[in-house]
Amino acid sequence: MSAPDTLEGGERPTRAQDGAALVVTETVDAGVGVITLANPGARNALSLAMMSAVQEALDRYREQDDVRAIVLAAQGTVFCAGHDLKELTVRRADADGGRAFYGETMQACSALMMSIVRCPKPVIAAVQGTATAAGCQLVASCDLAIAADTASFCTPGVNIGLFCSTPMVALSRNVSRKQAMEMLLLGNMIEAGDALAWGLVNRVVKRQDVLAEALGLAEVIAAKPKGTVAVGKEAFYKQMEMPLQEAYDFAASVMVDNMLMAEAREGIGAFLEKRPPNWP
Repeated sequence: MSAPDTLEGGERPTRAQDGAALVVTETVDAGVGVITLANPGARNALSLAMMSAVQEALDRYREQDDVRAIVLAAQGTVFCAGHDLKELTVRRADADGGRAFYGETMQACSALMMSIVRCPKPVIAAVQGTATAAGCQLVASCDLAIAADTASFCTPGVNIGLFCSTPMVALSRNVSRKQAMEMLLLGNMIEAGDALAWGLVNRVVKRQDVLAEALGLAEVIAAKPKGTVAVGKEAFYKQMEMPLQEAYDFAASVMVDNMLMAEAREGIGAFLEKRPPNWP
């Protein structure tokens, strides 16, 4: 496959909104589903319609048996500019000053981020450009992230009087407290190298290699036993929120259940017999 802004090969729009230049595309190949933000004219902003389109695609891939891993990519020079501030601002004219719409938007965003975390299939961000505010949150919410060496990241809400409170949730679970607070309080852009050093992304590659790198990781994961991957991903996020002893007790019970799964029986048997596993 080619770079995110020239994605080819069986792509189809999942939702299009007349007049809004909004398109989200999907492809499936080699066990990997790719969801591409395809509204570069609006900097791939997370309008309510865009979030709905990504949510629909994610829900579809969650249930699609031939999809074992998911890549989230984007067209253009910007990965995602966060919430659509024009869409939010125009709703100030509502009778309630926009409160209901703002609540709907923020709840949809939080639900999307939680869907990524709760998806039994790993989600990998292929970040070819700038990711700001809720766009940075989107990267932080993914299980893995590949960034272009020209990519940059920012939570700049403090600069416009709107603190990045929801991006803070995902950000603070990826980088240290001091680094998260630096991004949140200063609102400055950080480069890909810093994002790598801070733990926001896994790898930094040339821009033209971002999608290929993400797809390569996704294809490796797609070849793993899917039940084991699903169990492991769910357990990873659950234990992170637990005290240490509770986390060990929980993880031990997960290991016992996993040991009784057909995949573990086959995998361990294949290892002991020195043969490739034949996953059930």
